[in-house]
Parts: sequence; C-alpha cells; structure tokens
Amino acid sequence: MKWADLKYFLAYLLPLTVLTGIFYGGFWSLGGVILAFIIIPVIEQILPPDIYNYKEQELENREHSAFFDILIYLNLPMVFGILILLFQRISDGTYTSWETAGLILSTGIMLGSNGINVAHEIGQKRGFCLLGCRILLSRFAVHMHFTTEHNRGHHLWVGTPEDPATSRMNENLFSFWIRSIKGTWLSAWKMSESDLQKAGLSVWSVRNEMLQYSLFQILWLGFITWYFGTTAAMAAFFIALISVLLLESINYIEHYGLMRKKNADGKYERVELHHSWNSDHQMGRIMLYELTRHSDHHYKASKKYQTLKHYDASPQLPYGYPASILIALIPPLWYKVMNPKLAEWQAAHA
Repeated sequence: MKWADLKYFLAYLLPLTVLTGIFYGGFWSLGGVILAFIIIPVIEQILPPDIYNYKEQELENREHSAFFDILIYLNLPMVFGILILLFQRISDGTYTSWETAGLILSTGIMLGSNGINVAHEIGQKRGFCLLGCRILLSRFAVHMHFTTEHNRGHHLWVGTPEDPATSRMNENLFSFWIRSIKGTWLSAWKMSESDLQKAGLSVWSVRNEMLQYSLFQILWLGFITWYFGTTAAMAAFFIALISVLLLESINYIEHYGLMRKKNADGKYERVELHHSWNSDHQMGRIMLYELTRHSDHHYKASKKYQTLKHYDASPQLPYGYPASILIALIPPLWYKVMNPKLAEWQAAHA
C-alpha cells in the first residue's frame, strides 16, 4: 500500500454524508444527492483523467494487500448500520415529508454505490465471507439475483441482443430500466430452473435459488415492517428501488450501443477491451472502486478493483459516470453527445 491509496477512503464520503443527513435533517437530507450528482461531476471536470497503470510488481503487491479488501468489507457494517438508524428515526417520526424524501434519495444512491456496487466487486471472488457480504449487501437492495445473473449471464452475453443489461443505440434510459430489470430477473430464474432440471429437481424445490432469494427479501422487508413500521418499510422499498435504478443507469452508460459481431460459425466474437465505455475521471474511479475501468473488468472478471488497468483500446466516455448518468436522463442530449462517438466506434470496428 502507498500513501496515495488512502484516496479510497473517499468512497466513504457518501455514507458519511447520508449519516450527516440522518442526524441533522434539513438541507443535509439531500446531501447524498448533492455530493453524487453536483459536487463530484464538478470536481471531475476540474481534475484531469488519470490513465496511470501500475507496473507488474506493483500490481502483484496490490493484489495480495489486505488493505484493499478491508476497505471493501467495511461497507457491510457501515451500510447496515446507516439503514437501521434511518429506519429507527423514520419510525420515531423524526422527519418532515420532504426530509424523508431527501433521505430516501440519498440513501438509495449510497446503497447503489456502497451496497450493490460492492456486492458486484466481491461477487466474482471466492470464499464464505465474501459470499456472505455479497448476499447481505444485495439483500438490502432487494436484488439478490443480481450477482448470479451478472456472473453467469451478463459476462457471457454482454454486447449481444441476448443480454438484457446491454443498452442498444437510440434506446432511452427509461425504457432500458424496464427491459433490463425484467430481463435480468427472468434470466436468473431460467438459470436456476436449468440447474434444477440438471439435478432432476422440481422448479419448486427448496434448492431453487430464486425462491430462496425471494424468501430472504420478503423476510427483510417483513422484519422492517414488524420492528420499525410500515412507513420505514416503504422507505426501505424505495431506497432499494433507487439503488437498482442507479445500478441500471450505470449498466446503460457502460455498454451503450457497443455490440459484438457474430462470426461465420454463428458464435459471437469474444469480449474485447473495446466492448465497454470507460472513464478515467478520478473521483468516479475512487467512489465506485474502479468500476469505471470497466473493460478490464470484463476482460478478466476475477481481477480486484485495485489492479484494474487503463487501455488505450477501450472507448472513453467524455464525462465521468455521475455526469454521464445525468446526461442520460435527458435522452436527446445523450444521443447528441454519444451517438457521434458510437458512430466512430462502429466505423473503427466494422
């Protein structure tokens, strides 16, 4: 670990901002929204993108450093503690309606970044502890099937019509949300059904992962309803929904229009470094644990976030991830910004 690696502590800014909103309310209720979609995009326009890659020996040392793993694991108690504290204070009637709405938005963004995104980071690593962290973090977002489908579906079919999480050219973000959420759930169900058929078991078997996930998620929301009340349970649902929409917005900008070609044998070309949009804008890289170096993640999914590389062959977004999501919320503007870049990419990979 180098002193420069302490920058990853900045990924805790979002949870700390949400925590401030929980304690102080008022303007601070929207702190997570302001940090993620105003302050960070401004900083990213000021700081130049960083394309530096570590040397091989440095990468080897970073791969085996416990420091980076601990930073990831700490998100679990942090996210869980913030959620429980928020539900408790909502149940006490602490906030006005607009403060509650602001906290739901801010906490949903935090859960997407420090919850589902962290589950994504550890979802392709092995170990009982990692499995537990992944399951719990995705349970908070009521999206437990995500890493199963992501690992076995998205990574296999990315950049093809078979992948619901790959956005098409001229597909708007809102239509993509619906298609991807529905499609990834159905894809995960089919995977579970196929596994059960191979084992000679009924789809209604207790070994059906999708049924297990549904039960765990119902129990999670049921616990909140029983212990904190219906208002807190509704807040939990909308926090989860916002976190999932943030996840899908990231999916949208990461693969917009980048389609793999079919070979003469009818199979798709392998996933290459040019099949994901990337961003080397520094704040987004830190806050999302290097998710923005997405091509390298797809090229070798088992790589840890601290070892992901920049590649000149990977197409680059003109803005960081937070700013790109804001642009995508206005489809005509997104098409104006991205379609010319996509046309250049298509010409280069025809």
